[in-house]
Amino acid sequence: MSDTRDKKPRTPGRGGQRGNYKGNNRRPAPKPGERRPMPRRETGPSARDVALRALQGVVRADAYAAQALDKALTGAQLTPEDRKFAASLFYFAVENRLYIETMLGKFLDGKPEPVVNDILHIAAAQLLFMGGVPDHAAVDEAVKQVRAARREGLTGLVNGVLRNLIRARDAGELTLPDRETEPVQWLSVQYSVAPVIAERLIDAYGLDRAEGFVKSHPNRGQAIRYNRLKIDQAGFEKWLDDHELKYHPGAIDGAYIIENGGNLADTDGYRQGLYSIQGQSAMLAAQAVQAKGGMQILDACAAPGGKTALMAEAMNNAGRVYAWDVHDHRVALIRAAAARLGLDNVRATVYDARMPMESIKLTMDAVLVDAPCSGLGVIAEKPDIKYRTNTENLDSLPPLQGEILEACAQVVKVGGKLIYATCTVLPAENEDVVNAFLKKHPEFAPDNGADWLPEFLRNQLVDGMLTLSPDREDFEGFFIARMVRKEI
Repeated sequence: MSDTRDKKPRTPGRGGQRGNYKGNNRRPAPKPGERRPMPRRETGPSARDVALRALQGVVRADAYAAQALDKALTGAQLTPEDRKFAASLFYFAVENRLYIETMLGKFLDGKPEPVVNDILHIAAAQLLFMGGVPDHAAVDEAVKQVRAARREGLTGLVNGVLRNLIRARDAGELTLPDRETEPVQWLSVQYSVAPVIAERLIDAYGLDRAEGFVKSHPNRGQAIRYNRLKIDQAGFEKWLDDHELKYHPGAIDGAYIIENGGNLADTDGYRQGLYSIQGQSAMLAAQAVQAKGGMQILDACAAPGGKTALMAEAMNNAGRVYAWDVHDHRVALIRAAAARLGLDNVRATVYDARMPMESIKLTMDAVLVDAPCSGLGVIAEKPDIKYRTNTENLDSLPPLQGEILEACAQVVKVGGKLIYATCTVLPAENEDVVNAFLKKHPEFAPDNGADWLPEFLRNQLVDGMLTLSPDREDFEGFFIARMVRKEI
């Protein structure tokens, strides 16, 4: 074991405000070795209770982090500062869950019952990551929460564990597995990712690169793109200025990075369809289609509809984008997005993309398969992925991805494009799936044309495939492969 922490422990998890969390007003995480000062010295227990309820929604009810927080905040009578405190506390607890669990485990004989375990995690997040919260306040409020949960007999346990945690923190005794001799365990605890994630990233890329995928990265801000059907670039920048939003152009044509936006889905411009909120990697996957007016395009795994909308806008409402999803409620999201943006050329349908559709065989100019995946490229924005991922679901994905790609390829016409994309960085879900498909289907070939890419990315395209790495570019982790159906 090696001691990688000083008396004010480093933050092991992801840092930076993640703009895709609706209603998330988190401030950036502290730098390594720093416990962050909070905007106020004390916050009432109601803010901690909100954070606790949100945490329980994630770890007990399998809710997504952003949804769990929104639900917990709904109806809560909190001041703006308390809302920020609750959100920060919740995300520190979620993003650093395995690290916190490991450190608490040093002072526990077995795992306590769920409600007490969650209370301990909320308190430990304050003690380890939120330096402006007095230690006694974190401990006292945890004891109050235990009493409120009618676990009076466990107040002594909670008090003792947390005071032992404080002493060990101050003595520099919160040790980690050794980085060199136990790399999987070290990466898993240090950055709170499931051991199977750590193992597969290390196997694919080595420890240094794997660490780059999961450690703290600079705050990207929120990426949005304006709707060319409703506003031009000058008009959109005026709208941004009028609303006092701080922004700069993104790397993708039409994209802007908003640095102080708050909840950008709650503005008049969003409701009027002036823009969409979308990560730049997702924008690039849709732009790989090179949609033009009059084309017939299939977006096979389309919900919630961001890529569908980008392609439909590029077509200037001419032609068709057929958007499929297997769930009714997700198809409803696509239709709602199309209506908000004023898109008349979107046809959203409930359909299982694993099933070939004979009626449109060899008719599509382009097909986009944004396949279900492990999501390891976007764990910064979706920290709950770190705990949902296990060996079984990782192993089940490549066969599913291959099945969808196989079925959807049948509708691509001669000369048409087939685009395969994921928001993960594991080769087993990316290059391996594409190469297996190409080996089986000589009528398809890699499309090495790079004119759809920003110039600084073109030299990274290999055999028609591009991996966007969150440790190297200002993008979410993503994979995009372009293929073309040849004349045979």
